[in-house]
Amino acid sequence: MIGFFDSGIGGTSIWSEVVKILPYEDTLLIADSKNAPYGTKNKDEVIFLCEKNTEFLLENDSKIIVVACNTATTQAISYLREKYSVPFIGIEPAIKPASLQTKTKVIGILATQGTLNSKLFHQTSQLFAVRNGIKIIEQIGYGLVELIENGQLNSPKMFSLLKKYLTPMIAQNIDYLVLGCTHYPYLIPIIKQILPAHIQIVDSGRAVARQTKKVLEQNQLLTSSVYSAKHLWITTKNRNILSQFAPQNVQIKYLEKIS
Repeated sequence: MIGFFDSGIGGTSIWSEVVKILPYEDTLLIADSKNAPYGTKNKDEVIFLCEKNTEFLLENDSKIIVVACNTATTQAISYLREKYSVPFIGIEPAIKPASLQTKTKVIGILATQGTLNSKLFHQTSQLFAVRNGIKIIEQIGYGLVELIENGQLNSPKMFSLLKKYLTPMIAQNIDYLVLGCTHYPYLIPIIKQILPAHIQIVDSGRAVARQTKKVLEQNQLLTSSVYSAKHLWITTKNRNILSQFAPQNVQIKYLEKIS
């Protein structure tokens, strides 16, 4: 079984990409919406929640864990890899491909506070962008995760916030927008209404899926089954909202807390 966890609904965007290329693998996903967003919490809080999620997934026979949350990756994945023997797959903003492909030498990144303030983000930015003379326009997505988690994905308020955040980036001539939160791929249809057509939007989903398959192969953990996989999503908050993002073959269960 492949385990996933995120600070809510966002992890389902990563789950979808993984299931596309690993259709026979059983999956278990934790959407910890009760504690969303992780991006506003301090490092100790994030690590504590990540430990709880990891131990639950291991107790339920996960052979690999996808940390389907940018903040959790940047704040906690090193700690998790030291403490547990299971392979972990992390999520990083797709700064590298954007930096390699930009023509204007200006890229935007929309992410949570926890991700943008992290050591890992700054190391990646320095390695792939700053050293190559590429300017990064950073914007914290205040309120975006909360709106998604409360079922207001397509609300006027969401459009208003995105326009406020993206307009300064457009004015500074970005040609790539990097989405640095796994919730944000669900915002792409709205973002496309705001951005000029030439600006490319990039996220980490496909790259994470490819890396998950690679690590399973390297560790000889790929399933030999060719039968329909079983998929369970667990939410700590609102089952009805999570169900709006679920395919028909996914079972959804509510747990008040992960322990």
